[in-house]
Amino acid sequence: MKESQLPTPYYIVYEDKLRRNLALIDDVRRRSGAEIIMAFKANALWRTFHIIKEYGFRFTASSLNELALGNKYLGTKAHTYCPAYTDATIESFLEGSSHITFNSLDQARRYASRALDRSVSTGLRVNPQCSVIETDIYNPALPGSRFGVTADMIGDRLPDNIEGLHFHALCESSAEDLSKVLEAFEDQFGKYLKQVMWVNFGGGHLMTREGYDTEALIRIISDFRARYPWLKVILEPGSAFTWRTGDLVASVVDVVENQGVKTAIIDASFACHMPDCLEMPYKPAITGALEPDESLPTYRMGGNSCLSGDFVGSWSFREPLAAGDRIRFEDMNHYTTVKTTMFNGLQHPDIVFSDSEGNCSYLRRFTFEDYESRMS
Repeated sequence: MKESQLPTPYYIVYEDKLRRNLALIDDVRRRSGAEIIMAFKANALWRTFHIIKEYGFRFTASSLNELALGNKYLGTKAHTYCPAYTDATIESFLEGSSHITFNSLDQARRYASRALDRSVSTGLRVNPQCSVIETDIYNPALPGSRFGVTADMIGDRLPDNIEGLHFHALCESSAEDLSKVLEAFEDQFGKYLKQVMWVNFGGGHLMTREGYDTEALIRIISDFRARYPWLKVILEPGSAFTWRTGDLVASVVDVVENQGVKTAIIDASFACHMPDCLEMPYKPAITGALEPDESLPTYRMGGNSCLSGDFVGSWSFREPLAAGDRIRFEDMNHYTTVKTTMFNGLQHPDIVFSDSEGNCSYLRRFTFEDYESRMS
């Protein structure tokens, strides 16, 4: 079946675009000497993993569901980071991981020795307090951040059971942004680098975006490795792997007008199918659409749900829209597909019924299979 024959709405992923990104990331990996792994929080469509597996990329996980997905479909162990492990989850995390990063000194004290006993390399997430992200909701370096420890919390020496350091302070950022954060990291945490074997530069390296200076990225990594030749450098981008590899295609089902505002109602929803547009917020590109121009037919796009705020806009078109017209929202693979299911592989809460006597029974308990099937 050809794409023009598909009923809307649908997400679509293009193999040639995915392979283009993988080839570029592989080139950066080879020339810089860094290990580059994929973050499932941006892409968990495991039916495409056979292509990623061809290039030998490993993965990072932040939940037991992501861990199980990567173990099963990439066939490797994870570089794992979770804001907090528990006595109930730590053994499962260790079973599927080659590396595990702790978010706090208390978590490291509780679990690092156990990890080393299982031959899982241990890391500590640190906060270089260098903010290069404009949108607060995506900025892990804001004052009061719950992510990572600051140098003053560590003191003169790292705990003996820590083998690596991990910082993550970027989001769809440039090589120049990495340079700024890396300078702050070295200023604050450089004194600890002789004690560790690896440093994870985190995610947010959008090296597949048009205009990204990959030569600068390679130079930054290579220079860092020259300064600290005993350290293994790891990057774990998410968006870069599936940047501009797929779209969401919907159809106009009606056009309504109130108080001079025209809204094209589509057979998809921002709240249900593109929640990051409302969360960030941002306005996606629509193929063939223009920035608002009062001389042209102009519409906002409205989802087909009952949420009043289920709309984004506005766009102008050269011709008026009508029911049946197709709308292609560009670049709706990375993050969008996971945001509509179980972001970061976080398990849905159980649903429990309490009868009039106070007796509780489960209506539904969610499992890895629910995550797996929703991401297929």
